[in-house]
Amino acid sequence: MDTEGSDWKSDLRQRGYRLTPQRQLVLEAVDALEHATPDEILVEVRRTASGVNISTVYRTLELLEELKLVSHAHLGHGAPTYHLADRHHHIHLVCRDCAEVIEADVDVAADFTAKLRTTFGFETDMKHFAIFGLCRECAAKQRAAQP
Repeated sequence: MDTEGSDWKSDLRQRGYRLTPQRQLVLEAVDALEHATPDEILVEVRRTASGVNISTVYRTLELLEELKLVSHAHLGHGAPTYHLADRHHHIHLVCRDCAEVIEADVDVAADFTAKLRTTFGFETDMKHFAIFGLCRECAAKQRAAQP
């Protein structure tokens, strides 16, 4: 992603915001780390700007999410993780053993979400959805270890 690109800056300016150096650093950290907690983003930002504190990171993430530039998901019991807001939503497949996060297009769950809608009238918010299990490699290791 080109965070220097004029589309980010003009998008923010049109909404009355500037892409300040701190906002840019947070956005770049989210891009570089992919699925990162606010604490992990802070560590990355402090490589360049040591004076940034956690409350600045939280406020910036909140603003960037409000502006639909980043999105968050809950991939476990800890803090939410942040990633760039894609043009398409995805489901997070989280490996319980190695903690790998695989992004799957929401279309793979189309039958499931249609059934929820038909049966319960429930509209799913798949962009915050995480499914826990084992990735291919960890599942193969587990199968190999069984007698």
